[in-house]
Amino acid sequence: MNIRSEHVDDQQAIRAVHCASFGGDSEADLVDALRRFASPLISLVAEDDLEIVGHILFSLVTLETKRDLRLMGLAPMAVTPNRQRQGIGSQLVTEGLRQCLSLNADAVVVLGHPTYYPRFGFVPASRFSIRSVYDVADDVFMIRELRRGALVGAEGIVRYHPVFAELDL
Repeated sequence: MNIRSEHVDDQQAIRAVHCASFGGDSEADLVDALRRFASPLISLVAEDDLEIVGHILFSLVTLETKRDLRLMGLAPMAVTPNRQRQGIGSQLVTEGLRQCLSLNADAVVVLGHPTYYPRFGFVPASRFSIRSVYDVADDVFMIRELRRGALVGAEGIVRYHPVFAELDL
């Protein structure tokens, strides 16, 4: 398994992975829109025997009350259905977090499965009085501090790139 940055010629395969994983175009459309409009962006693929079998994306998000914090949002992530539960997602998350740290990100947020993301150090963002702009259960909006103490005194609402609101997710 090779985890690497996305190349331009990977885009169709990435789209296919998201469509197969989510059963529709919404997440694939989100990836395409973020690729066009968001910066900085971390877009990684999992490649096995020259086939793209997974993808993860991280884009800049903001905390309205502390805009000097450099936060990244993990969304979306997908692994081809017949390759799920083989550790591919874990490899993508681990490498993505490493790259977020190399971009000097202070923390990463995720809206995801409460039993999956804690293994990577994610905790409910409410522990820091941080909430999602979306009305979601407390245990599914999580944060991972990348720089110790970066979230001290941080509180408020995390806002995602505007393309999230423009798409029918």
